[in-house]
Amino acid sequence: MVRVVELDFSDFYYTPEHLSYIPEKKMGGALRQVAPDDINDFVAVLEKTYAGNRSYSVSYDGVVFRVERVSTLTGIHYSARRMPRKVPDFSRLGFPDPVANHLFSLVNCGGLVLWSGATGMGKTTSISCLLRRYLETKGGFAYTIEDPPEMPLDGVYQAKNGGLGLCKQTETIADADWGEALRSALRSRPRYILVGEIRTPETASQVLRAASSGHLVLSTIHANSVEDALNSVIKYAIAAGLNETLAADLLSRGVLAVLHQKLQGANSLRPEISFVFANPDPQQADQVRVIVRSGQIVLGTVMEAQTAKIFQGKSLFRTF
Repeated sequence: MVRVVELDFSDFYYTPEHLSYIPEKKMGGALRQVAPDDINDFVAVLEKTYAGNRSYSVSYDGVVFRVERVSTLTGIHYSARRMPRKVPDFSRLGFPDPVANHLFSLVNCGGLVLWSGATGMGKTTSISCLLRRYLETKGGFAYTIEDPPEMPLDGVYQAKNGGLGLCKQTETIADADWGEALRSALRSRPRYILVGEIRTPETASQVLRAASSGHLVLSTIHANSVEDALNSVIKYAIAAGLNETLAADLLSRGVLAVLHQKLQGANSLRPEISFVFANPDPQQADQVRVIVRSGQIVLGTVMEAQTAKIFQGKSLFRTF
């Protein structure tokens, strides 16, 4: 007897024709049909948990799945992505040590750490693992706003400083504005805020305000590059009613790091990244903040200089 969770897959597809498929790793992304003995039980849980939001999470046999429920021409199709039982250690994701160490050092800072990339490139995994590291380093209260929650962050953490970390994950209701959820989260005075994705004007506006007021905010955005990510945040904020000057100013004061991530490889995927870091002391002169504030975001030269510097083991900022 083979159960769903015993199959080796990252994604599971159940079609309106009552057929099940998983990716065939040895065939470059092609699918193969499977027939687990408990498929009816699994689908019953998928259907019972659905509450109007086509993206949601379910727990089955001790495993959490992120589910997409879509109406197709022939009926309801389910795509279920298996989530890890535990958030991996950031150091195991494959990021270069100099970049990882700089990100770790931001634990005492306030501002925005923004992860960009295409769908399925591991952005949410990266920021979730980074938040785990922060909680295990310094402790404090973390609040997440996700749709749906993907990584098992909720719980208590023993921090290296002897204190405790606490993370509470929240899931927005169907079609809710994440901006309102973020405003509510700020009333809880969290040290860290993880916003699953910046995808509406109101969310962008509230993220900028939170990052400029001392919170350490981690979020993702769909973008094609570091520069595209920054421009997209400004455009969203303008659409929320901020003028262009104010949006650029808030972003320049709040930004700490922007990373663009791709996954490369066949059997073993590894992150390929480009990045830019701002001086974590917003009172100090900083070229990145000046460029962002100008609204003319061209960072190629700065990014090349920072990449060379960080891989040579040199400090990016004298005051850091």
